[in-house]
Amino acid sequence: MTKGVPSVSVKYAANGSSTKSNELGMRAMQERAYEKRGEQYLLIKSPPASGKSRALMFIALDKLHNQGLSQAIVVVPEKSIGSSFNDEPLSKYGFWADWTVQPQWNLCNAPGGDDGKVGAVGKFLESDDKVLVCTHATFRFAVDKFGIEAFDDRLIAVDEFHHVSANPDNKLGTHLGALVARDKVHLVAMTGSYFRGDAEAVLSPEDEARFDTVTYTYYEQLNGYKYLKSLDIGYFFYSGSYANDILKVLDPTEKTILHIPNVNSRESTKDKHREVEHIIDALGDWQGTDPATGFQLVKTPEGGVLRIADLVDDEPAKRDKVSAALKDPAQKNNRDHVDIIIALGMAKEGFDWIWCEHALTVGYRASLTEIVQIIGRATRDAEGKTRARFTNLIAEPDAAAEAVTEAVNDTLKAIAASLLMEQVLAPRFNFTPKTAKSGPVERFDYGDGGYDPSKANVGFNEASGQFQIEIKGLVEPKSKEAKRICQEDLNEVITAFVQDKTTIERGLFDEELVPEELTQVRMGKIVGARFPELDAEDQEAVRQHAVAALNLTQKAKEIALSSGDDTQTTGNTALIDGVRKFAMDVRELDIDLIDRINPFGEAYSILAKTMSEESLRQVQAVISAKKVQLSPDEARDLAKRAVKFKQERGRLPSITSPDPWEKKMAEGVAYLARMKQEAANG
Repeated sequence: MTKGVPSVSVKYAANGSSTKSNELGMRAMQERAYEKRGEQYLLIKSPPASGKSRALMFIALDKLHNQGLSQAIVVVPEKSIGSSFNDEPLSKYGFWADWTVQPQWNLCNAPGGDDGKVGAVGKFLESDDKVLVCTHATFRFAVDKFGIEAFDDRLIAVDEFHHVSANPDNKLGTHLGALVARDKVHLVAMTGSYFRGDAEAVLSPEDEARFDTVTYTYYEQLNGYKYLKSLDIGYFFYSGSYANDILKVLDPTEKTILHIPNVNSRESTKDKHREVEHIIDALGDWQGTDPATGFQLVKTPEGGVLRIADLVDDEPAKRDKVSAALKDPAQKNNRDHVDIIIALGMAKEGFDWIWCEHALTVGYRASLTEIVQIIGRATRDAEGKTRARFTNLIAEPDAAAEAVTEAVNDTLKAIAASLLMEQVLAPRFNFTPKTAKSGPVERFDYGDGGYDPSKANVGFNEASGQFQIEIKGLVEPKSKEAKRICQEDLNEVITAFVQDKTTIERGLFDEELVPEELTQVRMGKIVGARFPELDAEDQEAVRQHAVAALNLTQKAKEIALSSGDDTQTTGNTALIDGVRKFAMDVRELDIDLIDRINPFGEAYSILAKTMSEESLRQVQAVISAKKVQLSPDEARDLAKRAVKFKQERGRLPSITSPDPWEKKMAEGVAYLARMKQEAANG
């Protein structure tokens, strides 16, 4: 039995701005990237389908023709993505040159293994030709063979950059670090999902500091589409076998990519082929296989015939036939070519099916990057497609199961991923302190009545998808790096925060929690560990900005979900109206108020509506059993906050205060005093 979770539904204006081209044939994101074409090290963070490949073509051509570089080498993670860099007649759309790759230099299409291709890279380096396309693997072997000096005065463009890692075992990361250290190449890195909170850093901090960043947000991308107007994110819990209940969340009338669980996961039955058979059986009567495409044909109870692509089949000939049919360029714009794609490890990154309306994933995914990639399959713009959704189907923790702790962990991780995706999809926040000198910012709409000098204001620019929010008592970042983090990397900080196990456990299930323990102490600790090079004031600025971004999105979601039917909202998103409503409902938007919000409060209320009471009690019991008393580290963090409190109020926090946060700080001071006394007494 599955139960639906209220999805966060982000509505977009569909104003067509992200798909319109300028006089050079560049869309909005490409124009923004091209403005930075003179940078030696450039990182482009932009969603799937926003046109990163073509942005690279424009930049590479300028570097080859106007910046003195001799060659451009485009590096992609797998052969199938190489087709994104095929010849493009850019002059046809207004640019001053065309993008051409000689057939022998697109090594993604060339026959033979990496050995032969590495030799081809060597020949290319000695030739007068300008562009080569190869896989990450071929490039790694080529650097091993020819040394980094062989690539001097060239552009290296790395697509799907999140595959790189600063871990010494990651050869591509090591090579790129060496290329940056030698400083004789230009690097353009491109990614649609740059979450360093996944596991380990993509680049070392000192290397990353050398990159100039172009950020194009999901909100800008989707708001500027022509057809797609809303995107829903939801997670559902089920008990028993997911294959028995799949039709509770899978609508056969929607174009769907269904990712079944990894065979090692809790949700898997350990027989992936049987799972696919179950799903096909649940959808209708099997009618055989289409001889031309290899698609399974299934007659539905309503009398229609579904065309289902099975990419789980291990038989190479069958799977390759289906895969080739899905990539058939002649069918790219044919909505009726296929209805449902069932996959396990395929149909994620770089997979382009514009008609996909529903990305349905069974089982928890360990990597946020993977979730972003899967959602990206559904967020393509296509005629007649007004709504898209991502659903994560998760096994409900079973009180009788031995693996209940693992199940609880998966549940918490799924909630963390959902919170992060809401953050990624929401408009961008620009926070400024409210002072006597504050005034309206041009091109921002401040709602009915306009800008009010007597209070903290919230402005919104629909074209850029940005909020301008004044907050009383907000600390402004001073250093260049702190400003960059507040503008570019708040989601990275939030990723680390919501993926911190202790944080999410306490935020969801500790009934005695004082929110500031998370928003001030825990977030402060995470910022300090992540950015030790920042001084205390800049660390506090980053902490405040990250907490404000997370909590305003959560408050907006709470208002959006409690308002019932938000389909009446037009032109703006329910989240935008929610942020405005929250800001207007409180007397004064200040940082203390924002710090007093539990970032996980709304996630818990959704969980309570969704999970059976018994399961919820079980989860609570597992987490409560691990609860520990105050630790010396936590006491020290609380004491630091107490010092700040004394500076502001002229007195130390009181242990008898009715304010729970003041009382908690006083407990920290008392704990340290007790430790000191015990140490003195031996």
